Amino acid sequence: MPDKDIKPTVERYALENALSHDGKADLKAVMNKVMGDMPELKSRAKEIVPVIRAVVDGVNKLDRAAQEKRLADIGGPFEHVKVEARTGLPPLDNVKGKVVMRFAPGPSGPLHIGNTRAAILNDEYCKMYKGTFINRIEDTDPDRIMPEAYDWIPQDLEWLGIKIDKTVIQSDRFELYFEHAKRLLEMGHAYVCTCKPEVWRELKNQKKACQHRDRPPSDQLNEWDKMRSGAYGQEEAGVIVKTDIAHPNPAIRDWPAVRICDTPHPRLGTKYRIYPLMNFSVAVDDRLLGLTHVLRGKDHLNNTYRQEYLYKYFSWEMPEYIHYGRVAIEGLELSKSKMKAGIDEGRYKGWDDPRLGSIRALAKRGIEPEAIRKYWVQVGPKQVDIEFSWTTLFAYNKDIVDPKANRYFFVEGPKHIRIEGKGSESLEGHAPLHVNDPARGVRKVLVNGKDGVLVQAADLEGLGAEAIVRLKDLGNIKLKTDAVGEYIGNDLSVLKAGARNIQWVHPTDNLETVIHMPDGTDVLGRCEALTKGSAGKVVQFERFGFVRIEEHGGKIVGWFTHK
Repeated sequence: MPDKDIKPTVERYALENALSHDGKADLKAVMNKVMGDMPELKSRAKEIVPVIRAVVDGVNKLDRAAQEKRLADIGGPFEHVKVEARTGLPPLDNVKGKVVMRFAPGPSGPLHIGNTRAAILNDEYCKMYKGTFINRIEDTDPDRIMPEAYDWIPQDLEWLGIKIDKTVIQSDRFELYFEHAKRLLEMGHAYVCTCKPEVWRELKNQKKACQHRDRPPSDQLNEWDKMRSGAYGQEEAGVIVKTDIAHPNPAIRDWPAVRICDTPHPRLGTKYRIYPLMNFSVAVDDRLLGLTHVLRGKDHLNNTYRQEYLYKYFSWEMPEYIHYGRVAIEGLELSKSKMKAGIDEGRYKGWDDPRLGSIRALAKRGIEPEAIRKYWVQVGPKQVDIEFSWTTLFAYNKDIVDPKANRYFFVEGPKHIRIEGKGSESLEGHAPLHVNDPARGVRKVLVNGKDGVLVQAADLEGLGAEAIVRLKDLGNIKLKTDAVGEYIGNDLSVLKAGARNIQWVHPTDNLETVIHMPDGTDVLGRCEALTKGSAGKVVQFERFGFVRIEEHGGKIVGWFTHK
């Protein structure tokens, strides 16, 4: 059999094997499949092996999308072979070498849940392709900088489990931007405009050029020197990139690249009075930093079209752009300016207030970074707009914290109830620390009936005298009044008869507890003394929910996680 006749079979097996093993076919496995199908080739192994190796090497050079397409083109997998379904993120298009991606936060505050989508997806792709992940702090607007954020952002990324290979701060690179602005002016692809901003915008809306647009490069460079020397005040001059002044989309028509700003920069002080604007600095940096793939929301589509002009003017190769859909996130405050205002005014306790969507607030509540990562990987970079599902995030988080969380009783609005009757003198409560992990042990609590227990007043509502109540994992009582019960044994069958199973805590061996809820309210009560020692951990207050514990001065302070 000629070599060319076996290649289709070899390629098919190689593609199937690659798609079942993270895109990399195993030479030995493919050889075994081929030889098993065509045993007559075994006598020619020395000449056949190089053919198989060449095919496998060719398949392994393809990205997953190309492998899937090629397998479909040649007829799909063999009927007796099941190719594993792809999990995780879809492959990147046009991977030609080392993948370089970036996360580009502005230092206007700590990161919030919305920021984590780009951060995590970029991180996942860089890990998938063993690429380089750049954290680029975009601080070219001095009016929107919170100095603390330079430290907060790396801390938040570290908490998320994101591996940053290189950090770049744009305010360290101003001269690079100015160099490229000057080159654009020299090439005639930009102009210095001294029109009033509203006049320039109105002309642009009418598809008309302003009087400064077509001046020769020499004049433009003179104006540039005047901008740099301080001859113009704020909003009196700016560098504009030429596009198509008659473009059907007004957003794509000439756009500003450099402006004058008198606000001192937190890192640079008054060293500069001219500042690059976002579209300009982003495009220059994406090129100079070697970005191969840019992942961002589809609200940046117009920015992509604007930046494309710079790539054309400088004869640069554009990176691959992936634009994902918008995400509506309800329930928590995400505006950093509103967060800061609320903190300054005392409406929020701090950046970790449970009403905020900051990473710090979510961490304080006991949301695990693995749950956030799983959520965004599941959503992926799809282009459709979605609404963020807290229910799904909490379900992922519960899968993580539930096996680790010890169980304790918490009584909201505690009410004292005395226990009378034979056997009530020495009651012993036995409750597992975790119902699914007996090896973890039990919570043993001794109760003297005359001292009674604390229960939740709401649990007794609607019950009259003679009603039977089970004190969970302790025993059964028959109510005489709403403050006295008679001990009637420990028979669990009362639950089948409809008795309420309620929680309780020791009347004195308990801890004052306050739980901060996501809506800003506080729930007050008492919890088991055994909860002490859980600081920094998430526990489950039975029938209340998961709570992250802190201890302050002998008092338990909890942050509600979720049900």
